[in-house]
Amino acid sequence: MSQNRKYTLDNTDKETLTKWYQLMTLGRQLDEKAPNYLKQALGWSYHAPYAGHDGIQLAIGQVFNRETDFLFPYYRDMLTAISAGLTAEEIILNGISKAADPASGGRHMSNHFAKPEWNIQNVSSATGNHTLHAAGVARSIKIYNQPGVAISSQGESSTSEGYVFEAINGASKEKLPVVFVFQDNQYGISVPQRDQSANRRAAENYRGIANLRIMYCDGKNVFDSMNTMDAAKAHAIQHSEPVIVHANCVRILSHSNSDKHELYRDENERHCVRMSDPLTRFRIQLVHSKKFTEEELNNLDKEAKKIISAAHKVALVSPDPDPSTILDFVSPVPYISTKYPEGLHDGTKGEKLKLIQALNQTLKDEFRLNPDTYMFGQDMANKEKGGIFNVSKGMQQEFGEGRIFNAPIAEDYILGTANGMTRFNDQIRVVVEGAEFADYFWPAMEQLVDSSHDYWRSNGKFSPNVIVRLASGGYIGGGLYHSQNIEATLTTFPGLRVVYPAYADDAAGLLRTAMRSKGLTLFLEPKALYNDPLSEAMVPDDFEVPFGKARVRREGKDLSVFTYGNTLPMCVIAANKIQEETGKEIEVVDLRSLLPLDEETILKSVEKTSRALVVHEDKVFAGFGGEVVSLITEKAFKWLDAPVKRVGSTFTPVGFNRILEKAILPNVEKITLAMKEILEF
Repeated sequence: MSQNRKYTLDNTDKETLTKWYQLMTLGRQLDEKAPNYLKQALGWSYHAPYAGHDGIQLAIGQVFNRETDFLFPYYRDMLTAISAGLTAEEIILNGISKAADPASGGRHMSNHFAKPEWNIQNVSSATGNHTLHAAGVARSIKIYNQPGVAISSQGESSTSEGYVFEAINGASKEKLPVVFVFQDNQYGISVPQRDQSANRRAAENYRGIANLRIMYCDGKNVFDSMNTMDAAKAHAIQHSEPVIVHANCVRILSHSNSDKHELYRDENERHCVRMSDPLTRFRIQLVHSKKFTEEELNNLDKEAKKIISAAHKVALVSPDPDPSTILDFVSPVPYISTKYPEGLHDGTKGEKLKLIQALNQTLKDEFRLNPDTYMFGQDMANKEKGGIFNVSKGMQQEFGEGRIFNAPIAEDYILGTANGMTRFNDQIRVVVEGAEFADYFWPAMEQLVDSSHDYWRSNGKFSPNVIVRLASGGYIGGGLYHSQNIEATLTTFPGLRVVYPAYADDAAGLLRTAMRSKGLTLFLEPKALYNDPLSEAMVPDDFEVPFGKARVRREGKDLSVFTYGNTLPMCVIAANKIQEETGKEIEVVDLRSLLPLDEETILKSVEKTSRALVVHEDKVFAGFGGEVVSLITEKAFKWLDAPVKRVGSTFTPVGFNRILEKAILPNVEKITLAMKEILEF
């Protein structure tokens, strides 16, 4: 950055220099004051001091434009947040977790600064994972032709995370306008950089990737940092490609207030970093330039102290979060169906479709309805292919490569960038085929967990409006990684919706509701039923199924069977067989929505029949059915005339050989036997 320097001590006017110094002294005084709150038991139990990162953090905030850009700060970015516009009061409100904290209302960890209404994003404590969100929102910036950038900030050690590589690799492939800032202080808590990678500078690990510019600066130097960040943003916008800014910093203090750097840094090292203090050096520059006197700077220090004192007083008396609000913003209010409030129809309208046809038609209908809908994933869009099972066949041809496109084989990148895309505006809906098979979705669990609490963590200010389609279950001779069910894990996360239809009409209705709703929906598709005649149903072209509404697929009075997915048609067959043989009438209830769960329908059915059987394809042990059984025994015990029984797979993986698969998974025979045992009790 030696040529055409926009910012130098000589050519920067005094007004600008004054503003910079005001921000820097305000930030530093807050940085030094933060630990006192914990000592006085007032809060701020987590604080990561930024001293030594002053130059680059000032620069990030100064180049950020809240009207066009999106900023993703990390937990050490206090000065970044202040430079971007947050006040001392807002910083303290965050630190001591008050209800008025603009980041989360006291719900998220202190030192995670944000203001979503200004596009300063609320990020996770999973260090570096917001790089994926930055890449995603940069994709939207590019799609909607907005003259802005996404700026992602992080420490250099977090670049060891695989999802950081996924973000940078994907952003370079897509040529996205995003600036990744590595604030390099050579430590990850106590782990030195030499234990992180062979390259001393983390940015060198990305050397050789096409469409990627790497810039270096002295993150302790205000002018070098300002020039580099200004150039990085301009390059990202002009060339529509990512930039890494590698800023050399020092960490003057411990990693956080739970760390003690004296245990791993000797006095000489600690002395050297203190001598490199960016604020001290900037102050010396200003005085030596004759633009400022010591007295002027002292007065600015005093003004900052007064601002902090006033902010402190306001923050201390600010209300704490109300414990009665803990259930607020767990999940957004979904789309409400007025035509089909119970998710039922009389079977006379529409046409008879297979499960795969219903999914394909509904996707196309919703894409025609909402032009801000996108879909991507693995094998999604290549000539006549539309997903591994061709569910999205013909969609790229109709809606174009801008809305239907392939993604790298990187599940975390798929979900993380989908999350980021929806940060651009609230109308965007993203459908992703999260993995070719549900079994391959596990690499995306980091992003799924993070996304599940985005709405709650941001106090209702942001919800990732994403539908994750997953081809689930067995009965195809697929074996491991092609036959598993993962709903028992997915339903443990507040903030998610999990649905698992078995018939074409419910698949269409639930998908339509998911695509019109805000929030994150896991849409599990029983792939063995895609083309199975058993899944066929009449499908009204406007059918909708609300979340949390079960459906009685077969009326009965002697036994209630609760099931979903692949085992639903089996249960109907078994129930018909039992009636033919014994005359007993078995009620089959299709749960179809697992999270939220329709407790009312379950309890009503048990009250009617006094017997219950829970059937699912997944393992019996720790399967989702355990939750249904628990509900029944807790709230319907007085009506039971027999123990509640479960049918599911054995506690093993699913074998590849068809003989093994049959021995492991539930089938009509196993279900019939269980029904008879309960009826005979």
